Amino acid sequence: MRVTNFRVSHVAAACALISTSAFAENPTLTNPAISAVLDGYYQNTERPMAERVEGFGLGHTELALSANIDDMFYGKLTAVVEIHEGETELGLEEAFIQTLAMPGGFSIRAGRFLSDVGYLNNQHVHTDSFSDRPAAYRAFLGSHYFDDGVRFNYVAPTDLYWAMGVEAFKGDSMRAADEHNEREYEELGVYTAYTKFGGDIGANGSWQAGLSYMRNENGRMTAAEEHDDHEEEESGHDHGHEHSHSAQYTGENTYIADFVYKWAPNGNYKYQHLTLSGEYFKVTDFTPLEEHGHDDHDEHEAGQSVDDQQGWYLSGVYQFSPNWSAGLRYGEVETQEMHGDHFHAQKLKETEASLAWHHSHFSTVRLQYTNQKGTNFDGIEDDNVITLQYVMTLGAHGAHQF
Repeated sequence: MRVTNFRVSHVAAACALISTSAFAENPTLTNPAISAVLDGYYQNTERPMAERVEGFGLGHTELALSANIDDMFYGKLTAVVEIHEGETELGLEEAFIQTLAMPGGFSIRAGRFLSDVGYLNNQHVHTDSFSDRPAAYRAFLGSHYFDDGVRFNYVAPTDLYWAMGVEAFKGDSMRAADEHNEREYEELGVYTAYTKFGGDIGANGSWQAGLSYMRNENGRMTAAEEHDDHEEEESGHDHGHEHSHSAQYTGENTYIADFVYKWAPNGNYKYQHLTLSGEYFKVTDFTPLEEHGHDDHDEHEAGQSVDDQQGWYLSGVYQFSPNWSAGLRYGEVETQEMHGDHFHAQKLKETEASLAWHHSHFSTVRLQYTNQKGTNFDGIEDDNVITLQYVMTLGAHGAHQF
């Protein structure tokens, strides 16, 4: 007999799993979920704003510990190990607590955690279907934005999945550069607001869409001093192949729209599924409020009129058998680089194709090809990037986001 008077959408079910004790299959304080994710690769050259360097290397290798603290709270700790220029770097990506039993669909998260803006950002990078985040993420969010702060989230009691929330963060990694070390930054620098909604399309498909806003109190550039040349270090940003989780291009206001559609026969994702996703970023209000050293009125007006940066990507990934998947992604990012009293427009285009072999949910070997074309972008040349990557998970690991 088929019961039809009660139905939970794939989106709502997935998000419910994440937001309750299914984080780690109901672990207790004496039996926490402990896992490690090993990320290794070989890459023939570097990509702009990316963490992977040329040759053999270790990527986003993480060690995670999570458990229900009691019936009221859940906690998680995620440490990340990376190798850069022969040095081993240990970072803390997550260290937070979250409420489990607040009434009315409310929850609070506090500590260090991934912001819930956009679609990809709240997911760990090892869950991605490509070796690196899209160029827009690398430019505007430092690949994936995590920070110290607090989140208030609400899931509405509606048939259509609908969640919304606000966040406040310290914002150190989102600060615009200050070459003269004269700026006083706001200690509470970033505020976000987001809403996400979704549901099912028949028995085979499900979707989710979202809108996000980020206010960065420290995102506007400082005015450049007079200079005799236009050296790259005077641009007001730290660009190139620097190893950093900070945003390379900032602004006071960031707007994000995202959408994802997933298809699987009868909702069974194990043997075959298709995921289509895309996001659009718009960053505004980044030019200095005060400018110095202007001798030409036209240059001043041109500099002031440029106050918009944007980026987007579209991605499609098809798992055509239990062990094989293929993906295509295209993305662009348009930024402005400050040179004294004016800006240089930059544009980066990336076309990517990946083929991945999955022996199980815990092991992936991926071959990826990326064609990058830059228009005056951080001095890069058009190039072809080949990446061979493995991602292996050890131990108990919680369910992934929708």
